[in-house]
Amino acid sequence: MTAKIKTWAYEDFVEGASIDLGSKLVSAAEIVEFAGEFDPQPMHLDEEAGKASILGGLAASGWHTCAMFMRMLCDAFLLDSTCQGAPGVDQVKWKKPVLAGDQLAGTLVIVAKRLSKSKPQLGFVTMRSELFNQRGESVFELENSVMFLTRDAAKSQA
Repeated sequence: MTAKIKTWAYEDFVEGASIDLGSKLVSAAEIVEFAGEFDPQPMHLDEEAGKASILGGLAASGWHTCAMFMRMLCDAFLLDSTCQGAPGVDQVKWKKPVLAGDQLAGTLVIVAKRLSKSKPQLGFVTMRSELFNQRGESVFELENSVMFLTRDAAKSQA
């Protein structure tokens, strides 16, 4: 049995193209659960503490926002791609609090792409991603490069 060829390979990314990352409703329970495990600051654990902070309510940790973004990215296309990981993140910005009950929507724009000089079967795709709340306010930005196999390299591995 041969493995399924992934839909998204290096060649499928076009500079300037936009990809819809879908949407995600943020619940109070998941904010508290994530914070309890990874970022137990009061504004992430308790509604009243959140209201008393500059965040204005029970707010997701910035790291939780990153994790939600990653899930949206995976569901949108990454799990059906030749992704080989990322060498890092160039920039991340938490622009506004993500509060319990917010409905996040995401988009990603392909900024640049290039084949690796040392591994021509591998390409780097630079992406700028953004999440918005239900009011259309930008709450999160991330820019990074992701490594993808070329279609031929993916076929030879299948």
